[in-house]
Amino acid sequence: MQSSGKKSVRIETGAEQTEKYIPLLKNKRVAVVANHTTNINESHLVDSLLSLGINVEKIFSPEHGFRGDADAGEYVKNYMDKKTGLPVISLYGSSKRPKLEDLDGVDIVVFDLQDVGVRFYTYISTMHYVMEACAEKDVELLILDRPNPNGFYVDGPILDTSLRSFVGMHPVPIVHGMTIAEYAQMINGEGWLKDELKCMLSYISCENYTHDSLYQLPVNPSPNLQNMLSVYLYPSLGLFEGTSFSAGRGTEFPFQVYGSPDYKNDEFTFTPVRIDGASKYPKYRNVLCKGVDLRNIDIESYVNSKSINLNWIIDAYNNTSNREEFFNAFFYNISGNKILREQIEQGKTAEEIKQGWDTDLKKFKQLRKKYLIYKDFK
Repeated sequence: MQSSGKKSVRIETGAEQTEKYIPLLKNKRVAVVANHTTNINESHLVDSLLSLGINVEKIFSPEHGFRGDADAGEYVKNYMDKKTGLPVISLYGSSKRPKLEDLDGVDIVVFDLQDVGVRFYTYISTMHYVMEACAEKDVELLILDRPNPNGFYVDGPILDTSLRSFVGMHPVPIVHGMTIAEYAQMINGEGWLKDELKCMLSYISCENYTHDSLYQLPVNPSPNLQNMLSVYLYPSLGLFEGTSFSAGRGTEFPFQVYGSPDYKNDEFTFTPVRIDGASKYPKYRNVLCKGVDLRNIDIESYVNSKSINLNWIIDAYNNTSNREEFFNAFFYNISGNKILREQIEQGKTAEEIKQGWDTDLKKFKQLRKKYLIYKDFK
């Protein structure tokens, strides 16, 4: 959890700075948007708030559930948390947004989730719907900010809003380079909530964090992002979710490999299996996949590139024996545009494809500056 630079300085998350927000919560009825990453050091935020006499009324949980043990995309029902006795309202079940009646009797909502800074990682979509419900109900939202482990660059195509979905709600690139609090300010400032609602928003910023920091996550953000390599590779390998290829779900190294039974090179193989709490129904379950192992790449070099790597998905397309079924409809939602698939099919190089992103990325970077809380990357 150290920042980059010659002198290591400990980064302090918003949640750790209890002296700044406990006074804001005293004598209020509090709801918390939380999961397993919602920690103050090794103590869960909800447990800490209760021990400090804060009146926590209920918990809202995102994809993967409150304890972080649900699969990606797994339907999660409402339930009572055994440890605290509090009701847990799922925001990844029958509804992906809080119902207005869920906010009855709530004075303030505390939002504290560890994001990874990727457009198709759904915690920012959850935040959008929480902001919208708070705005409609006139309830304040307090964000306890956390560093973005991919916050040191911006890259990827800007979302075409005709492809808006829960894995991409806003016209931002795949890697947006913003923390949760910065992103929330952009949602508010750009009028992206329905009917241009404005959320009553406040935040506790991180200490000693800048966008040049390389933040080591103390807790895995979700079951299939198990180490920093997978977090760094996720913007690139996440694109495989919209293809016939596996990105390693159902293995001990998800988002660190790619492959399929139709890949032409068998120097590396893997077989996805059921893993409860991570991948119950992985693509190609119990089927041998041939592919590429990325676990030995030079992480420092990859990080320094500050770039999504398209060469891997291009390689997979060029070396599958079944190109006709390589892409599926979900690829449009994941990539956020209608042309990346066509460009790969046409044989364009990664460099040629990326040149087409330049103008939109320059515009986004200018827009992004308006909402930054922390010193930007160089």
